[in-house]
Amino acid sequence: MSMTDKKSYAKVVQNGVQAVETVNELRAAGYVGDHIYVLAHDQDRTERIADTSNANEIGIKEEGVFDAIANLFRSRGDELRAKIVSLGFTHTEAAFYEKELDLGKVLVIARYTA
Repeated sequence: MSMTDKKSYAKVVQNGVQAVETVNELRAAGYVGDHIYVLAHDQDRTERIADTSNANEIGIKEEGVFDAIANLFRSRGDELRAKIVSLGFTHTEAAFYEKELDLGKVLVIARYTA
């Protein structure tokens, strides 16, 4: 993994331990900690992994106020897809990642910022 790719990075991992390892690898590769996110299907699990790995959750800053409010009325699957799209991924990519989250996996995302 190298910053020379200069793009956002996403990786599906099996569990929280692998998510923490991936977050540490991303930091070592030069991604800024403020731009590393974790996402799991269960909100509590997302919070626990974010706290343990010192990563971020996708929030209003990334989604925008409109989408954050809309998420209050969306199903969890729709909410997860909207969060993933808010970080620059396509709807097709978001659908794929959301299906992986349905299976209990964890998504780690790092945004490249110039």
